[in-house]
Amino acid sequence: MFTVFHTADWHLGQSFCGFDRDYEHRCFLDWLLSEMQSQRPDALIIAGDVFDTINPSAVAQKRFYNFLADAHAALPRLQIVLTAGNHDAGARLEAPAGLLDSLNISVVGTVEQDDVGNIDLAKFLVPLKDHVGRVQAIAMAVPFLRPSDVPLVKNAVDPYLDGIRELYRRTTAAAVTLRAKLNPAAALIALGHCHLHGGEESPESERRLVIGGAEAIGSDIFDPQIAYVALGHLHRAQQFDNGRIRYSGSPIPLSFAEAGYRHQLVKLTFIETTLTSTDEILIPRAAMMLRIPAAGAAVIDDVISQLEALTLDESLLLEQYPFVEVRITEEGPDPMRRRRIEQAMDGKPLRLASIKIATLERNAAGVQSATGADQMDLKTIDPEDVFQDAYRKKYGHDPDSRLLAAFREILLQEARG
Repeated sequence: MFTVFHTADWHLGQSFCGFDRDYEHRCFLDWLLSEMQSQRPDALIIAGDVFDTINPSAVAQKRFYNFLADAHAALPRLQIVLTAGNHDAGARLEAPAGLLDSLNISVVGTVEQDDVGNIDLAKFLVPLKDHVGRVQAIAMAVPFLRPSDVPLVKNAVDPYLDGIRELYRRTTAAAVTLRAKLNPAAALIALGHCHLHGGEESPESERRLVIGGAEAIGSDIFDPQIAYVALGHLHRAQQFDNGRIRYSGSPIPLSFAEAGYRHQLVKLTFIETTLTSTDEILIPRAAMMLRIPAAGAAVIDDVISQLEALTLDESLLLEQYPFVEVRITEEGPDPMRRRRIEQAMDGKPLRLASIKIATLERNAAGVQSATGADQMDLKTIDPEDVFQDAYRKKYGHDPDSRLLAAFREILLQEARG
């Protein structure tokens, strides 16, 4: 029996509506280490998007490398295989590969090609061993693939998607050859960071992988010989082909669209070449996300009433305060809306992260309908949110109260015409 943990899309260093997520990520990594110490898997697979940006902060990098060091210290035989996602700088992830190799950690961030375009397939292949050193699986650690990474395919209908298919075909063939040498009974495990056709996205969360054109790939690119496909990119946990192909999902919610479901880690059990079981281990949430109202939008008076009626744990640490998104319907601009919302939240352990506006419009018959609450653009978000976000990006801190008051006065004058 051989066991593997599958996770992805950590997005370390993410800033959520101006709020730092380091506490939540620390809680997740502490939990993951504890879970591994308890269940003692043979390997941990991280299928891309370790970081949220290609230039992660020093805090995010320290958090990541401290976790790797702690995991090796606690579980010296544990193998860790990680690949770069579309948010990661693959070359940066690979930079300490020589050091990480000594800790039983394999990193694949880039695709290497020679002068005539031959891809180094051996770079993707990582033998996974059990506690006695016997190879029990071959990981095909393919990172996020850009158009320049994939081989040219003659008469391709879509050069990018057909190139991805060809790269996985070649990698699988190389893995089968390696398996025959090391242990014919070893399982094949493929990694990928991609958008699978039919995969469910989280609105406001995933970034498009390729600008322009279709980017979803078919599940049939994964050869039936592959026992399990560990995917990253889509933040909602989901499965295909009777569970043989899975997105583990992100460990923490990365947008309010992910507020209503539980995040998970996937535990895999193999006996020789066969995946015998998959177990979903729910991840505790360090900070909740609340939408007011829970569905749709409401007039501001109802939103205020719901905020005032909230019963919350007053002992929470600041980093544990729930994030709040309020969704308001209104007929015209209300420059005082944010002040009223903040007053309703005053003294409560809450963090106001987002205000969305659905504009009430009347049709020819005089019937009102709300539009815009689910579209995050300049027409639907609170102007003060836009101002504060732009100010933070330029100056590195929040605007002071006098500046906010002046901005609100401008909004009020604009509303009066």
